[in-house]
Amino acid sequence: MAGLSARADDADSNLRALARGLPRRRVDLESALAARPQVVVRYWGGEPRLVQALEARGVRVVTIGEAAGFADVRANVRRVAEALDERAAGEALVARMDARLARAADAWAGARALYLTPGGVTAGPGTLVDAILRAAGMTNAEARPGYRTVSLEDLALHPPKAVVLGFFDTFQLAGDSWGLGRHEVLQKVARERAVASLPGSMLGCPDWSAAEAAERLAAKAPRQ
Repeated sequence: MAGLSARADDADSNLRALARGLPRRRVDLESALAARPQVVVRYWGGEPRLVQALEARGVRVVTIGEAAGFADVRANVRRVAEALDERAAGEALVARMDARLARAADAWAGARALYLTPGGVTAGPGTLVDAILRAAGMTNAEARPGYRTVSLEDLALHPPKAVVLGFFDTFQLAGDSWGLGRHEVLQKVARERAVASLPGSMLGCPDWSAAEAAERLAAKAPRQ
């Protein structure tokens, strides 16, 4: 292991326990080259010309893509596993993910819910959050595609029957960056309408942790 991102042990890192004691690297060309990597796995960030400069020096760069659903997550896992020559481990990880999804399937029997973060962001079709809700058997109350900020007026006048919270476990750690979350309307909806709260560590990256989120959401479904 040549090094990890400096954010590898942040509160929203799903594998932060495994990152303890491993070397960290800044996301710049000098730090990357000093580590003498054969493969660099990246999601986002870094200098604009970093990838081109690494590849020009013979380093294989594997970029994890955004995911609109679990098919994209499988593709990400397999892409990285192939680059690391760990195909069997990658397939085992995909199998565990699919087992979680099978256990979560239809748990909520179509119940309608709105996803909500402390920053007042929700997610519609074409997002991994939407795929998580559907994997647990929920109907997404947000019909517009992509991520967008909710209207506090709409929350006050037409509060959703149920909300699924995301990243609220890091709310107190985030300071003013979650400003909208300090508004009494959003706090009231979160307090009175939440049926589940998903940790940021399961939502921040387009990887298998999304299946963990679906399974946790399914576990909160009322008994049939």
